[in-house]
Amino acid sequence: MNKPIRTVGVFCLLLFVALLAQATNLQFFRAESLNDRAGNGRVLEARFAAQRGSIVAGDLAIAESVPVDDRYRFQRQYPVPLPYAHLTGWFYYGNQTILERSENAVLSGDDPSLFVNQLGDIVANRDPAGSNVGLTIDPDVQQVAYEELLELGEDVQGAVVALEPSTGRILASVSLPSFDPNDLALRDVAQVDANYQALQDAEDDPLQNRAIGTTLPPGSTFKLVTAAAALEADPDLDVDSQVPGGDSYTLPGTRTSIGNGGRSCGTDTIPFTQALEQSCNTTFLRMAVDVGQEQMTETAEAFGFNAVELEDLPGAVESAYPDNASDDLLAKSGIGQQDVRATPLQMAMVAATIANDGVPMRPYVVDQITSPDLEVLSRTDPEELDRATSERTASVLREMMVNTVEDGTAGPARIDGVEVGGKTGTAENCDGCRPYAWFVSYAERDGEQVAVAVMLQDVSATGDIAGGRLGGPIAKAVMEQALGVGDE
Repeated sequence: MNKPIRTVGVFCLLLFVALLAQATNLQFFRAESLNDRAGNGRVLEARFAAQRGSIVAGDLAIAESVPVDDRYRFQRQYPVPLPYAHLTGWFYYGNQTILERSENAVLSGDDPSLFVNQLGDIVANRDPAGSNVGLTIDPDVQQVAYEELLELGEDVQGAVVALEPSTGRILASVSLPSFDPNDLALRDVAQVDANYQALQDAEDDPLQNRAIGTTLPPGSTFKLVTAAAALEADPDLDVDSQVPGGDSYTLPGTRTSIGNGGRSCGTDTIPFTQALEQSCNTTFLRMAVDVGQEQMTETAEAFGFNAVELEDLPGAVESAYPDNASDDLLAKSGIGQQDVRATPLQMAMVAATIANDGVPMRPYVVDQITSPDLEVLSRTDPEELDRATSERTASVLREMMVNTVEDGTAGPARIDGVEVGGKTGTAENCDGCRPYAWFVSYAERDGEQVAVAVMLQDVSATGDIAGGRLGGPIAKAVMEQALGVGDE
């Protein structure tokens, strides 16, 4: 063979090798990134036309794909939109949010754990169908939480979270104002963009999930954490122990004096339980300073502050407790003010931990994954976090919370025949801002428990905001539904 022919042959061979290498690179090494690349119209159309699995709460489908007579064949729908919008999110051409996004691989049927189902679809020459995501949400509890919150007015801004203390299952998570995800799952992309922009521009921020994504000073509900820190620091401290009371307390190093708003807090010392029943600022301001920064921080973080414990619902943010405050600010942190900030989920975790003998459970909302024929493919197991308090501390806190419902500021949450413990709170976010209200509680009957947190950020139609007056009845209704009170 002469040299020119050999050269051409080698060149063609190199081109062939390069072609094979590029094909391998595109179809194997870069396949996933190209498939997921934004703007990949062919893939987006295929996903939009696929039959996604459902998102289910109990027996209620809250997100589903229904057959339609067009080239896409299926339309994503949200049958109960407003109570569940901040859980499901929405799915439309090229975009998913919240659970529609975080569980997209399962819902679309692309998750590697569904390999057997995918193989079966190929062998049977069937169109692939997504698997279903079952939530921990109790639809009856969710509906009561939504309706009770809405009763305060159409312009209410707030949230309700209910937890099962022994497992961390989220039984309800409601945020108002809400929105209709059906308006963001239309075929008309231009209309979807317009609808989304309108929601973005709304002053009351309906896209914000206030249950897990809004942090505000928790006010007097944080006194539960301060009380826990004091009990952990002093093994002799009990319900009837004498603690500082008085009409006012001057913050260390300042001339600023804080009172009790006219509540009954004695002139010198009072029983510990009275301090919580009457929500005495003078007690808990001094108590935070006496306990000290290290113990306060350690206890707050044991309850979940300065971390994000919720892992399976996008949008959760960290609740904050400052760890380097001066004594005057440390005092104010003892009553849930200054730089202390919490989500409703975090305060529900505080109540749930106390109800669960001082053991916090990781909160979760995804309960199980089921195949298109409803075979259970995976299930979430409850997970204990590091112990927050001793059993003794939790027992003392429960007794004082019960006394606060029976004889103190949390009376609106009382349920006949049920052990109910609660704590109210009212806080301000800035000078001149309208105050907002908190209510946290737990209830137990026949071994069943539920913990609830209610946060009312703005309720303009009701006049003065008060945690017990406004939040207590909401918590009571949610606890009654969760425990089946009145169903007998």
